[in-house]
Amino acid sequence: MKKVIALTGVLAILLASCSISKDARSKRNLLSGTWSLNDVSFENNTGNFKAVLFNDVEDICLEGSEWFFRDNNSTGRYTISPSTLCNGGDRYIRWSVVERAENYNSQLQFKFIDEKNKDISGGLGYRLNIENLTENTMTLKSNVQVDGAPVTVVYSFTKK
Repeated sequence: MKKVIALTGVLAILLASCSISKDARSKRNLLSGTWSLNDVSFENNTGNFKAVLFNDVEDICLEGSEWFFRDNNSTGRYTISPSTLCNGGDRYIRWSVVERAENYNSQLQFKFIDEKNKDISGGLGYRLNIENLTENTMTLKSNVQVDGAPVTVVYSFTKK
């Protein structure tokens, strides 16, 4: 009987240590669903930019893409419409919300998976700062370097 109680205690501690914060859970719930990426823009620098984002497609191809986040198993996808500039189709992802230290924004992180939810990115992924997240809108930002100068890529979404 003592072994059962001890095992139950260890299991409870293990489960509690694996849980996510209330703030992260709230953000996961808000993220869950289908979003339209309306605009990709650039801040903190001047000039015209043409960027390949997520080592996948040019920024113009992401505009108008549809993003789906499934909360119960942390999988999803984004869909690019085919065109002469864009290789269309679904890109499957595994995603999570990362809580950062005080005074820093939470982050959306994702990596690419196949249709069977197997990692195809060698464990590499992407993190975007969650600047704004409501039931209807989301703004994500990522900081990159262009010719040694900082540029912020801004992703503006609306929920479908």
